[in-house]
Formats: sequence, structure tokens, C-alpha cells
Amino acid sequence: MTELEEPLHRLPGAGSTLDAAGARALIFPLYEGRQLRTGESFADHADGIAQIMRSVHEDPELMAAAYLFGAHDVLRDAAEWIRNRAGAAVAVLVGDLRQLILLSESVRARQADAADAQRHKPQAEALRRMLLAMVNDPRVVVLRLASRLQTMRFVAHNPAAAQSAGSEAIARETLSLFAPLANRLGIWQLKWELEDLAFRVLEPQAFHHITRQLEQSRAQREGTVEQAAQRLRQLLGSAGITGEVSGRPKHVASIHQKMIAKGLSIEQVHDLLAVRVIVDQVATCYEVLSVVHSSWTPIESEYDDYIARPKPNGYQSLHTVVRDPDGGPIEIQIRTRQMHRDAELGVAAHWRYKEGRRDDRAQYDQRIAWLRRLFDWSLDAEAAAKASPSLGQAASDAGALAKASASERVYAMTPQGRVVELPVGATPVDFAYHVHTELGHRCRGARVDGSLVALNTRLRTGQTVEVITARSGGPSRDWLNPELGYLASARSRTKVRQWFNAIEHEQSVAAGREAVTRELQRLGRTAVSLEDLAGRLSFASVDELCLALAREELSLRSIEQAVSGVPREAHEADLAPALRPPKPTHGRVLVVGVDSLMTSLAQCCRPIPPDEIIGFVTRGRGVSVHRAACSNARALARRSPERVIDVTWGAGGDGYPTEVFVLAQDRPGLLRDISEVFAREKLNVLGVNTLSERGEAKMQFTVQVPDAAVTRRTLAQIGEVKGVLVARRR
Repeated sequence: MTELEEPLHRLPGAGSTLDAAGARALIFPLYEGRQLRTGESFADHADGIAQIMRSVHEDPELMAAAYLFGAHDVLRDAAEWIRNRAGAAVAVLVGDLRQLILLSESVRARQADAADAQRHKPQAEALRRMLLAMVNDPRVVVLRLASRLQTMRFVAHNPAAAQSAGSEAIARETLSLFAPLANRLGIWQLKWELEDLAFRVLEPQAFHHITRQLEQSRAQREGTVEQAAQRLRQLLGSAGITGEVSGRPKHVASIHQKMIAKGLSIEQVHDLLAVRVIVDQVATCYEVLSVVHSSWTPIESEYDDYIARPKPNGYQSLHTVVRDPDGGPIEIQIRTRQMHRDAELGVAAHWRYKEGRRDDRAQYDQRIAWLRRLFDWSLDAEAAAKASPSLGQAASDAGALAKASASERVYAMTPQGRVVELPVGATPVDFAYHVHTELGHRCRGARVDGSLVALNTRLRTGQTVEVITARSGGPSRDWLNPELGYLASARSRTKVRQWFNAIEHEQSVAAGREAVTRELQRLGRTAVSLEDLAGRLSFASVDELCLALAREELSLRSIEQAVSGVPREAHEADLAPALRPPKPTHGRVLVVGVDSLMTSLAQCCRPIPPDEIIGFVTRGRGVSVHRAACSNARALARRSPERVIDVTWGAGGDGYPTEVFVLAQDRPGLLRDISEVFAREKLNVLGVNTLSERGEAKMQFTVQVPDAAVTRRTLAQIGEVKGVLVARRR
């Protein structure tokens, strides 16, 4: 479509309704001298769309919209003008059609060269969804297909247009977007012609080679098909079977695709010659098949019963290939009238079979089904309203449901034309994170359709979003505040939380490293290598050592013992601070191979079932039970392996104390909300320690839990509490 110009005319009122003829008469004087980018005149394009729509479905509103497709280019306040003359439905159709045309032009402009188009080929599916999501009235998709078919007719049959720079991009877009969409809608005559015309533009030599071969044998093929059809009519008449028999043409693009896919020559394509038989009953289909196989020699490998075993998409028909008297193959399709209507009008989801999509798109499939039935709804609604108001309302509700489904997702574009699928309510920050995690972290602003907007602005389908980034930095904690509305996507929130978790990890390691350094300075042992110290304490790296110290899983006394060479088993009680002696846990931990030994759970790691555990025989305190991964336990095992014994969890007991750490944005009621989670899980809170500074709350809960599964479930619920950034077991 041409660039928007200052409107030339403003027409007077012409009544409240406008039919197709009236629309043509009013708008054509304004189209005079106006051309599309392809060089086709507005008037010719409008006539072409209308002609195509008549062959699909002569809906009065669609016909009026077809003629008014360019009204926004020649009228000021075109939407109001159309609404006053043709009604709101036509105004919406024309407005949405214009949006879709501009969308195609925008995407093609950003994918001008062939390499870029190939790189964005996977975007075709997203563009198809975007088309459906953008429209207020799904019928406009059919109108857009008719507009594209008319463009392809002009380009393919106009040498100057076919050789222009933009024709190849239009043809490529037709193959990747519009032909599959026509296929999904089941409008086969549009699909086949779109494919043939696009093939003609993109591969003219291959197209003309196939057409020449078909032309050379056309008379013979037509004669063979007509002889077969005539003979079949006579055979059916003799058998008392009533049915329609006709030849079926094979389209050039379809022939080429079959030759390429199966490595065939044109002579080996069996369904170049085809006859279709349409009858009234399913049983009659098999009667016709019997007549065919008794009169011609069938090729057994080419027989398919899609009536008894429909294709996954629901398509039904009998397909068989037989030999004509000269030995050539003829394909014969046999189906009922209902099967034929289903196949031709799109009730059978033929697109899934052809395109081989495997991802789950149940909601999208529903929308396609609604689109297919829309024409019937528009016809049934009026009749149903007269017969029964409730039925009329049901038809109206079905149309409303199709329209409502368009709001399930939002489809925005990058400046390069990539389509990004987002949840409803998504913001520029969500958009940035869906494009790339690092882009989201460094997002500081955004332009939507060229205008600066706030980061919590809700995006709409069809908008182009440009993210403004800083050279470095990370997300803001405000983005996790649901009341501020920066993030609508769970995926984006997870990435922001992961960033803060990583920062907390780095800060903990730094704090632990500082504590280790200070302790070594106090002991006068600054020459000790941190890597060597980590090895002595059975840590895989210095970072693990520092992290354990920061999380109080390792005491400074352990550092002193490690560098001084004092045997640590003599001071096992110093591994972690204890507020009070641990209570015996008889009946809860079973010491394998030793009877009646006192056991206690180590406070440095607080194991709970079903943690993997090991036991260490202490002096005077029985067996101390640690997590197998506990750094202190590893150190004890390395120094005194003879004191390590096997332990396993036994039955019984009233629960196990464990520590839960929570980092959150401080707010009134935070402690109450977290406590409610413990209450819902019926967990006894033994102790609470909280610290709030710079708007952050750090909380440590000592909770009695039955096992690790309950702990994980509880932590997941705490993570959903408003403002909580981190919730983990210590």
C-alpha cells in the first residue's frame, strides 16, 4: 500500500448502510490514479479481491470491505466514514485489513535480502499466530488472503512487476505465510493458486519446464481422463449407483513438490491423471471401489482407506491408483458429499498433515476451528434469531468466543522484524527478557513504535519494541514488586530472581573470603594458601570454603585448627555453635551394626529424612549424624576414617529441626504471611531471627519438619509470597 498522504476528499453522508455495488461506486472515483507499491491500480486490486471473495463466500460485509480496502489512503477519518455508511463490522474489517497489509510491508522491509529472510523462516508460524491475534473479526484473514492472491496474480502475469526487487520477497512470504494459512482455513482453491503463482515467480524456469511437459501431453492426458470418467459413469450406471464423476487437475507447485520430495520424474507422478467420484452414502463409496477394482487393474501399494482410518487431521476419502488400458496410472478418489464439503471447506484439518507440526497448540487449533465455522455462524445467527432467541444468542456467543480468543497472547516485534510471543499484560521488560536474558538485565528504557514509554507499559499485538540498554548493570528489585507492574511473565520473574540469587552468592563468597583473611591475619598465618586451606578442610574450591563460612556451616575455630595442625576430632563439638545440648533421637536414627548408642543430629548441617547421612563417633556424645555432603563431616572422615560408621534413618520421631533462610523486600505483614505458610503445613516454628536493613529483610527460621519433601513444598510456597526473593534451606 502507498505511504499515507494528506487526505484528498471527504464525502457527504450516503445513508446508514452500503452494499458492495454502492461501495464500489463511491470509492472508485477516489482510487483514480492511485497505485500500490507493486504498480497495480487501487481499482483493479479492489475488483480482484471482490471477484476472489465471490468464489469463496459472497458475504455482503466482506464484499463491501473488499472494495473499501484502500479507504484509509484516500479519506480523512476513514473509519468513521465507513462506520456511518456500511456499519461498524465493515469498518473493523477494513481497519484490520489495513493493519495486516502494513504488517507485511514492515516485515518485508526488515527482511529485504534472501539471507535475512532465510534466517527468519522459523518466524512464519509466529507471524501466522500474530495475524489471528491482531484481528477483531477473524473474517479479515480470509479477506487478506484474497488481497494477497490478487497481488500474486498481478505480479506473476505482469513481466515488469515479476522482475522487480520486491516481487521475490512477496512470493517468498506467500509461500511461508499465506499459502499455509489458506491451507489451515481449508480454502483450497486459494491455497493452490497462491502456491502456483509463488512458484512461478520464485522458480520461473522450473515452473515453465513442468508446464511445457504438461502442455505437450495435455491433449492425451485430457483424453485419457475423459475416457476413464466416461467409462466409470457407464459402469456406475450399470451397477445402479448414482454419483458425480469428474476429472481433477494437479497443480504445478504440487507436482514439483512431489517430484522433489520423492525423487520422481514427471512420468512417475501417479496422480497427474485423476478422477473424483462423489456419492451420497459411505456404503456407496465401497461399492464404487469394488466396481473400479473389478474394471481396472489396481496398484495395490497405492490404495489408502481414509474412511475406515481417517488421517490424524480427520480427512476422509478412498484413494486408489489403477492402470488404464495403456498401462498408465490413474488416481481415483471416492468420497461422500459431506466428506467432500469437509475437505474443501476446511473442516478436516489438512494443514496439520501437510505441515507436520508436532508442538501442542490446542488453543490455536480452537481458533482455527472457529474461523472455519465463522461463515456458517453469520448465516445461522440471523435464521436462529428468528426461530429461537436462545439459539440466536448461542450463535452470537460463538462469534464472541472466537473474537475473545484473539486476546490470549501478545505478539510484538523487534526492530529487525522478529516476532516475540508474550503473555497478555507483558511489558517492555518482559519483551527484553524473552529476546535475551542479558538484554533484560541491562534494560533501562524502551521505544514502542518509535515513542519512548515507561517500562511498565502494557504492550499490544503488532507493536515494534526497541529496548534501550545500559552498558552494564542488572535488574531493579522494583521489577519483582507486582504492584508496580513491571513484569507479567513468570519466565521474566525467574530470570530476575536468578540474577539476585547469583549476586547474593557472590556477596556471600566475598564475605566468607574476607572472614578467612581476617582470621589468618589474627593467627599470623597469612602465608597459608587459601587453596591449601580449602583442601585441608575437604572443600573442592576456595569459593566453597568461603561460602560455608559465610553461611555459618563452618566455624572460625575450624580454620584455626586446620592451620595449627591440632587434630580436629578432639574438638568436634566446636564445629558449629550450639545454643543447648542436642536431645537424644532414639527411634529416629538407626546406627547400623552397633546397639544402644546415643545419637544426635549435627547442628552444622541439620540433616532430615531422606538426606544421605553418615555417623561420626564422638568422645562422650555418642554418634553425631551429619549430611553426607556436609563439609565438616568430610573433614572428620578424612582425618579419622576409623570413627565413621554407617547410619540410616529409622521410623518414628516427632520431626527434625531444620533452618530456613528467607531474603525478601521488607514490608508490613511479611512475617505474618510467611508464618501462615508454616501454619498451613502444620509445622512447628522453634525459633525466628530477623534483620531488616536498606529495605531488605533477612529471616532465619528454625522449623520442625517430618522430611525433606515437606521442606521443599514449604519453600516453594514461601517463594510465592509477595516480596520474597530467596527461600532456601540452610
